Amino acid sequence: MAIVNRTPDSFYDRGATWDSSAAMERVHAVVAEGADIVDIGGVPAAPGSEVTIAEEIRRTAPFVAAVRAAYPGQVISADTFRHETARELCAAGADLINDTWGGWDGRLPEVAAEFGAGLVCSHAGGLPPRTRPFRVEYGDLMADVLERTLAQAKRAVTLGVDPSRILLDPAHDFGKNTWHSLEVTRRLGDMVAAGWPVLVSLSHKDFIGETLNAARDERLAGTLATTAVCAWLGARVFRAHQVTQTRHVLDMISAIRGDLPPSRAVRGLA
Repeated sequence: MAIVNRTPDSFYDRGATWDSSAAMERVHAVVAEGADIVDIGGVPAAPGSEVTIAEEIRRTAPFVAAVRAAYPGQVISADTFRHETARELCAAGADLINDTWGGWDGRLPEVAAEFGAGLVCSHAGGLPPRTRPFRVEYGDLMADVLERTLAQAKRAVTLGVDPSRILLDPAHDFGKNTWHSLEVTRRLGDMVAAGWPVLVSLSHKDFIGETLNAARDERLAGTLATTAVCAWLGARVFRAHQVTQTRHVLDMISAIRGDLPPSRAVRGLA
């Protein structure tokens, strides 16, 4: 899942794809690199100036329509926590609603059901959108993660969302400190065992920076190491800025598992 931010103040790329032409160039590049999903969002996750619903739609809906026209078969994800925006983006061609704020807007599953779209059910510990955790505590972190995400999934199915189109996301850093994000990584197998496909969004996150004392542009190695662990534990979708490097990690894990043959294997044979 390749990230395309339609914001001037995004956490990692600082507005590199704010301009529509730059954003489309990014889409062309990540599709060529093998992205299965293009995730398009118009509101930063971090606290900051308000982005109204109308502005979020203005930033994203025409762009989603343009990507759909350019790539009719590409899976497009709408990164939004608002049902109004989700409806416009699904109407424009989005296939998946990536709700990173833990079902804060209870009408998102209705939109997914209306359009036959997929839905990401994530864990944010009950925090409102665009807020940071402060001294959050969990008696059993993974139990809380599973309780909240599975409840969202169950409700979505009840409202008509196709069960085969639902994913779970432990949501690293959302409602969590660094220790928590490390723990959900270590215990990701518990979420995989729940039976739903698992998505992880790890790319250059703060927990990686704090763990390694690494600046935002120094976190690729940590991101890829965490990606490998999550892949080995059974995660299925990986939201990423660097598509080629992420695919290399995932292909290597698949080959080690025996699920994917080497691209070529002549050493010792020729």
